[in-house]
Amino acid sequence: MTTITPTDAATGAGTVRRGPLRGLTWLMARQHRATLYSVCALVVLGAAAILRLRAGMIDKLDAAGWPGKDLTSSLQLGQLFSYLMLGLGSFPVLLGVFVGAPLISSDQEQGTAQLVTTQSVPRHRWLLAKLTLGYTLALAAGLVLSVLCTWWWKPYREVFPASWLEASVFDNTGPVLPAFCLFLTAVGVTVGVLLRRVMLSMSVTLAVSVVVNVVWGRFRSSLGTSHLLTYPLNGEMPTTHQGLQQLDNWVGTADGTLYGWGTCAEATDAAQNACVKEKGIVNNVVEYLEYDQMTSMQWTGAAILLAATLVLTVFVVWRVSRRPL
Repeated sequence: MTTITPTDAATGAGTVRRGPLRGLTWLMARQHRATLYSVCALVVLGAAAILRLRAGMIDKLDAAGWPGKDLTSSLQLGQLFSYLMLGLGSFPVLLGVFVGAPLISSDQEQGTAQLVTTQSVPRHRWLLAKLTLGYTLALAAGLVLSVLCTWWWKPYREVFPASWLEASVFDNTGPVLPAFCLFLTAVGVTVGVLLRRVMLSMSVTLAVSVVVNVVWGRFRSSLGTSHLLTYPLNGEMPTTHQGLQQLDNWVGTADGTLYGWGTCAEATDAAQNACVKEKGIVNNVVEYLEYDQMTSMQWTGAAILLAATLVLTVFVVWRVSRRPL
């Protein structure tokens, strides 16, 4: 006859946890519950801000008679819009600093990684559970915010306060935001594995993330193939190109030779005319990208970020499997 002692009943010994959260999955969720709750709270706040701003935009557009009236330069969404765009742009950085950097380095610093992996849990299973938690959280959060931001921006892109190539639109819609969240989380994990100290890893991840954002801002326009629009020197720029995003401006000759926009910027009109005649300048030339290129550019950028994430993840797996925890 089997009896259950009070100690067994009180501690729940011998019971099996059922449901999706059990074993290592439950352990990781339990260990990082504060981070999980914080990220979920940020996503809820971001979603609420998007819903509020979208509703306010629709009310203003309806009251002003859009689309019958051009509101491109007059639509104002207030200070909340600026805060939201800043928050969305900073969200992947926050994930890298507060999710990626401490994910493994905290266990290394406190010694719990060595404790767990010397018990009944193989090292590769522990690492897989860690990475799954961090990447799933980053991907899910990025997807939710990206879907909402795309749903808000796309129908009203003609009157949106930011152009499609600006970071507040390009980086926060489509596949770019989830890819950026994954990549900077992987950056944080990699830095944490290398430095093995939480605060130091978070600081270095923040610095690296800032550099990545600066480089990405300069690289963004290179994701698509630019076009040239030529029109007479003293003529008006054609307005048939919807969503045209200017990259650079030149002046050019009839045979296609290009000069910088400031060429022949002389002090007097007579000197300018003489310079223009001497060089044979007859056209204005604009380098631009079209809105139709946005989708392919976003997927190209996302593919690059995901490839970089994969490289960092492979390095982390190799490093953890080869070096002492």
